[in-house]
Amino acid sequence: MDTHRSADELTQTMAPYADNNYPQGYARQPSMTSVMSDAANNLLIDLPLLLAIFRRRIGLFAGGLLTVLALVTLVTFQLTPKYVAEATVLIDTRKKQAVDISAIYSGVSADSATVDTEVELISSRVIAERVTEKLSLYEDAEFNPTLRKPKGIRGFIKNLFPSQVTEPLDAAAEQRIAREKTVDNVMSNLSVERAGLTYLIAIRFESEDQQKAAAVANAFAEQYLVRQLDAKFEFIRRSRSHLSERTEELQEDVRIAEAAVEQYREENGLFESQGATLTEQQISDINSQLITQRAALAERRARLSSVTSQLDNGLGADSISEVLNSPVIGQLRAQQSELARRKSELAIKYGERHPEILKVNREEEDLLAQIDTEISRIVTSLENEVNVARNRVISLESSLAGKRGELADNNRALVRLRELERQAEASRTIYESFLDAFKESNEQEALTESDAEIVSAAVIPTSPAFPNKILNILLGLVLGAGIGAMLVTLAEIFDNGLRTADDIERMLSLPLVTAIPTLSPGILSGSGARVVPQDYLVDKPLSSFAEAYRTIRSSVLLETGSRTKPKVLALTSALSGEGKTASALCLGRICAMSGDKVIVIDCDARRRILSDTVPEATKGLMEVLTGAAQLKDAVRKDSKTNLHILPIAGAQQDVVDVFGSNAFDSLISKLKTKYDLIILDTAPVTAVADTRTIINSADSTLLIVKWRSTSSKVARSAASILSKLPTPVHGAVLTQVDAKTQTQYGYEGSAAYYSEHGKYYHN
Repeated sequence: MDTHRSADELTQTMAPYADNNYPQGYARQPSMTSVMSDAANNLLIDLPLLLAIFRRRIGLFAGGLLTVLALVTLVTFQLTPKYVAEATVLIDTRKKQAVDISAIYSGVSADSATVDTEVELISSRVIAERVTEKLSLYEDAEFNPTLRKPKGIRGFIKNLFPSQVTEPLDAAAEQRIAREKTVDNVMSNLSVERAGLTYLIAIRFESEDQQKAAAVANAFAEQYLVRQLDAKFEFIRRSRSHLSERTEELQEDVRIAEAAVEQYREENGLFESQGATLTEQQISDINSQLITQRAALAERRARLSSVTSQLDNGLGADSISEVLNSPVIGQLRAQQSELARRKSELAIKYGERHPEILKVNREEEDLLAQIDTEISRIVTSLENEVNVARNRVISLESSLAGKRGELADNNRALVRLRELERQAEASRTIYESFLDAFKESNEQEALTESDAEIVSAAVIPTSPAFPNKILNILLGLVLGAGIGAMLVTLAEIFDNGLRTADDIERMLSLPLVTAIPTLSPGILSGSGARVVPQDYLVDKPLSSFAEAYRTIRSSVLLETGSRTKPKVLALTSALSGEGKTASALCLGRICAMSGDKVIVIDCDARRRILSDTVPEATKGLMEVLTGAAQLKDAVRKDSKTNLHILPIAGAQQDVVDVFGSNAFDSLISKLKTKYDLIILDTAPVTAVADTRTIINSADSTLLIVKWRSTSSKVARSAASILSKLPTPVHGAVLTQVDAKTQTQYGYEGSAAYYSEHGKYYHN
């Protein structure tokens, strides 16, 4: 049916075939659309249908699978075996330097980015060139393309499509290019990976030779360590040379800076002792002396003030502490006491006027005078001590003022001195650091170790890693299955023929009345003779072929419903050669064999295939319609049944629109009174316009479709034409169906039970 028809037209076309209007004897099967819809709604896959598709395309599927598998197997066994060896390197994060030279060369850090960088370094071109040079891989034909000749498919392609001739290169350029390609090939066979998030690095190398694979993998690990050491040694040597030169320069800078400090100190008298300048030390000493002298002055002043105050207050000399503490006064007091004792003794012995007593009195007066004199001397001495102390304090204060002025001058000079000292100290610090680094660099060269170590050397592999024959064959099976499935899918997509009732209903919007099996010579007939369908039907009335036409008869003649029983049935097709005429004869014969009065009319005025089955027909349909002959003279009886046939006799090719005349309608009306069924064998509806006129005179139409031959597009076109005619379409008939193969196209209807139904047929 035309896909561009409107929805209304489609509805009108489908209306006669609603659930209540299907012909009798036709068991409506679920459409593919409904099956797919139900499957989609139930989230199921129509496995039986897929299995049926697979069964009928098993040859195509097997061909694709076996072809791909054969190609994969052929290529696999032609591939050169490759062996893979693996060495493991550990990035050592522990610091094992005996001498700390972190300021010179810090080594490899333990962060993830650094480890990934080391992975890239191992697979770098620098390491590859070292390995290639060490193992003399430039002379190895496996890696040097100039030393080998391409073999197998590659050699065939190269010989078939030789490279374009370019300008010749000199020997040096060719050698350089060959060496670069060799290194490229070595790098292409190398695989370096970090083991997860660990510090282990796996170095894998692939080669055609087992020993070579292990040797190259170990060489990459060794050269990586050597490269680390070389980099360290080179850096240390360059650092040591630079440190040596820089140390000499800094040593001279320190000498000049220290000389400038001492010269400035000498010029400004900024001599130091015990961390201080002489002026500072002198000021400190004077301060100490001044404090002592001021204390002594205060003490002497206090003593003098006390003595003077006591004397002024009329206190006796005996109460003055200075007098009491004077040894002279003490001696005089002792003598005074002795005189007083003697005087007392003499007074008792001689009396007051005795010369001895007078002598003692005079001595006593002398002692008192001496005591007074000594007291005056003590007071005078105290005054002198106060004056001396005062003078000392004044002298020290004067000296202190002078030293402070000198210290101010020194402090101003010290600003420049400190600047010179800082410069000298900075130069000395830098010099000492470089001197220490220089000494450490001399020691480090002998103690330097690599930041990595080989924890697992590559061993010689015992089996090739490539090609994996079992895996390749399995992949070939999978790929072949995929290609086979793709071929099956493409075959199904491009198979436009109509094959099942679902195809008829889905694409033509018509019910399938029946499927007529094909008649194969030598199989159904039992011999190699040509099988005539209408004769086979008579000879084998219980065959599946005959049963198919009984199904058509039941569907047409026993149909009940709102419409009257059709008497005029038009058989048409989309193209010629679809078995329309044979179906008309077979249907007529099966009806006649069932006791019906049936006539088949040849309405194909151009080809007249039906008329060819009637020998020596001189009068026919055209003569009846033109009045040149009577109907009874034109009708012929079938030789094997009671079927009547109205052929087209002669060679009239100039009859125009004879089927649209009243004569044809009158003929049909007349035949309806005499026959139970009138079968019109028409020309293809898509090829001849007369067919549409003929169908208008019929009560119902059957569309004959050749199984798997008629394309769905042409069949839809024929169904579309029929749907626009007033005569209803009873359904479609599939002809020349291989019943055994038909079971592979689905599981609906009798096709699914072909082997069981065969018990009822006698073919």
